[in-house]
Amino acid sequence: MKAFLSWPFYLKLASVLISIMILGYLAIQGQDLIIPMIMGLLFAILLVPVCNFLEKKLRFNRSISAIVVSVLGLALIGLILYLIGIQTTSFSEDWPAFQKQITAAFDSIQDWVAHKFGVQKHKQLTYINDLAQKSLSTGTVIVEKMLKSITYILMLIGLTFLFTLFILIYRRQLVRFIIMCFADKHKAVVMDVVNSIQYMVKKYLIGLIIQMVLVTILSFIAYTIIGIKYNFLLAIITGIFNVLPYLGILIATVLGVFVTFATSSAANVLWVLIGMVAVHAVDGNIIMPKIVGSQVKLNSLIVIIGLIVGESIWGVMGMFLTIPIMAIAKIIFDRVEDLKPWGYLMGDDDDEKGYGKGELLPIEDDETEMEIEK
Repeated sequence: MKAFLSWPFYLKLASVLISIMILGYLAIQGQDLIIPMIMGLLFAILLVPVCNFLEKKLRFNRSISAIVVSVLGLALIGLILYLIGIQTTSFSEDWPAFQKQITAAFDSIQDWVAHKFGVQKHKQLTYINDLAQKSLSTGTVIVEKMLKSITYILMLIGLTFLFTLFILIYRRQLVRFIIMCFADKHKAVVMDVVNSIQYMVKKYLIGLIIQMVLVTILSFIAYTIIGIKYNFLLAIITGIFNVLPYLGILIATVLGVFVTFATSSAANVLWVLIGMVAVHAVDGNIIMPKIVGSQVKLNSLIVIIGLIVGESIWGVMGMFLTIPIMAIAKIIFDRVEDLKPWGYLMGDDDDEKGYGKGELLPIEDDETEMEIEK
């Protein structure tokens, strides 16, 4: 490290940029393996206490406890998907009424455009038909992408289940391997990093689950009070998408507005917007800081940059995994002397360092100012 610090700036910058490019390329090329591996690791850390309970209290074999816990976790995910599937089936049965409402709204928009801009209906229809024909010409590609997406989701669930299972079985061996990779003088720091990562990930995921449940309940209450037909489906979608900081609630609100506009009166669209703003306000000011934010201390700038980079590398899954990956990186940076500035840059703890009052530099105290005057 000292030899690296003595290099000229342009050599250090080139080395860092080349390393980032190589890591990004490997992340993109190996995403089919890396994404389920990371998800399996996160789920395994979350389920370790349950495995320990089964092994110590009920005297289960380590492999048996890992299988039981992994199957229960997979069954819970399957139950959530089943509930969403039931609501989606009900939604598909009402598709004719949904289509009729959309058609009526489309006619109203056509009348407004014709009255406001003087574009006659037949010209509007001609333009729309041209777009429709172009869309139909790529219909096979769309269907193919949908089938690939379903296959990818099933493969992701299967690989995540396998990685979770085997990480739980070999968790002690993996920890010993990590310790053996470093010199004896660093073992204390390595164990501190491992324990901190386990604690943070466990608390973060538990907090995230609690946040999803609370946001789902609040959204369900809001949609029920407004009188939206698919209140349970929209509430679950809102709770799941809310995992994505800033963007999730926006996507869920757009979906809620679209369904409300198609299945209810236009006046309810405004109430849905107000309800989602209220839910987001409660989540952002009470639920998120108290339950989730206390475990992951990342500043908003780093989170936004991470979301953009994660989406560009791994798509939607990258956005889901961005925060825990960056939180793990921050734990490592904070405990490695040469990387502490990066951990400080990622953090949101200026007040603890004495730089959180809005100044770029610390202000001297009265005694220092008196010395300067003398």
